[in-house]
Amino acid sequence: QVQLVESGGGLVQAGGSLRLGCADSGRTFSTYDMGWFRQAPGKEREFVAAIDWVGDITYYADSLKGRFTISRDNGKHTVYLQMNRLEPEDTAVYYCAAKPRPSNLRTWYPGEIPYWGQGTQVTVSS
Repeated sequence: QVQLVESGGGLVQAGGSLRLGCADSGRTFSTYDMGWFRQAPGKEREFVAAIDWVGDITYYADSLKGRFTISRDNGKHTVYLQMNRLEPEDTAVYYCAAKPRPSNLRTWYPGEIPYWGQGTQVTVSS
């Protein structure tokens, strides 16, 4: 069983950076591919990025390539999302997600995610 707790959200000005973290308090972190989704008010939850269980393969939403970077530290049972050059349109609740390995990182859909974190708010002011 995986239990996910996000951290690192907050308020930042446009152009700034934030790093989100998601820690698994269980003992099976390395058996899961990990990812991030986000949900803005009034919008559906959307895929942000995913990383395989080793940390070698990553996949991003096309619109976020070059600004966001996903990484993981299996020793610390943590996945990270580094967000640079933030824009007001990035304002959303960001959710950590886990799927048992192996998964197709290109086909991560919200309805197929078995494990979620509680979410962390990111607000980007203009």
